[in-house]
Amino acid sequence: MKIAINTRLLLKNRLEGIGWFTYENFKRITTAHPEHEFYFLFDRHYSDEFIFADNVHPIVISPPARHPFLWIAWFEYSVPHVLKKIQADLFVSPDGYLSLHTDIPQLAVIHDINFQHRPKDLPLSSRLYYRYYFPKFAQKAKRIVTVSEYSKKDICESFHVSPDKVDVVYNGANVDYRPLNPEEIKATKAKYSKGYDYFLFVGALHPRKNVSGLLSAFDRFVHHYGTDHKVLIVGEKMFYTADLDLIYNQMQFGDDVLFTGRLDTTELKYVLGSATAMVFVPFFEGFGIPIVEAMYAGVPVICSNTTSMPEVACDAALYVDPSDVEAIAEAMHQISTDANLRANLIKKGKVQCEKFSWDKSAKKLWESIEKCLA
Repeated sequence: MKIAINTRLLLKNRLEGIGWFTYENFKRITTAHPEHEFYFLFDRHYSDEFIFADNVHPIVISPPARHPFLWIAWFEYSVPHVLKKIQADLFVSPDGYLSLHTDIPQLAVIHDINFQHRPKDLPLSSRLYYRYYFPKFAQKAKRIVTVSEYSKKDICESFHVSPDKVDVVYNGANVDYRPLNPEEIKATKAKYSKGYDYFLFVGALHPRKNVSGLLSAFDRFVHHYGTDHKVLIVGEKMFYTADLDLIYNQMQFGDDVLFTGRLDTTELKYVLGSATAMVFVPFFEGFGIPIVEAMYAGVPVICSNTTSMPEVACDAALYVDPSDVEAIAEAMHQISTDANLRANLIKKGKVQCEKFSWDKSAKKLWESIEKCLA
């Protein structure tokens, strides 16, 4: 069989959540299934590190699709042309974007539909694209994969899709994340936080990630308790957010906020494993990979009590209302002063994270692909 994959988010040194999903799953699937041919469709020059096996054939398609108008050109015109040319049996799209101009069977991985619930977090052009096209993609898809039971229910109810059409494939976490020894922790703190303890956020600086709420809570935490903790923000801006800039500039303890930008896994495993806690308090999340990564690293988690996050963290996190700044600040105080609480959350996290691995994800994703091929 000839299986075409939308790999436009496989970007060297710039993998985000969907990029990691694509990388980890298709690295395993392509090598495990040499009996099939896989055509990786890129929208710009690609790195050879993404060509995982001899049965992977890269194809670069113009134009580079990084804007709603270019998304339309790429998916509605360029992709159908290539699918027809290679005589593809299936098109798999890990970011959920499909083509309405082809009759070739398609599988969409729709991680979440945050744009339905928080449209103002997105630029107008992106918002209009998502809200017009994604209901059509959901109907067009032969099957849909999503990353949590929460997202499955949300997609089915919002887009009037039968639950029988939707498969849940949980995300995994990089096996490099692990508990660190005291020497590694000391060296990491010396490098990144001037030797001080710190809280950690990992993710794109997107409005729905609620980084502004985290910073407000941290400011109150330091003010109330006189701690010398820092907070490390690991990630890059996805969209301009005036709210984040305003909050940061008004902080009393803004000097204790350390922005690292994007870090690759070789560095992030040390930054994560040395944190007092992962503080991950988005308003909306389809899964929340940083939650699982923290559990792998033996680090306790503070996370939101909304959307998919209680499903992912189960009883292995300290939950807060993401809109309640005081509650987030109090959770920071609890987790930084209560050794028994920390130990209990780490212990439970060690058990909970065993539910999530990229090997399990690849197996489940392949099962969904086989349903389409059948």
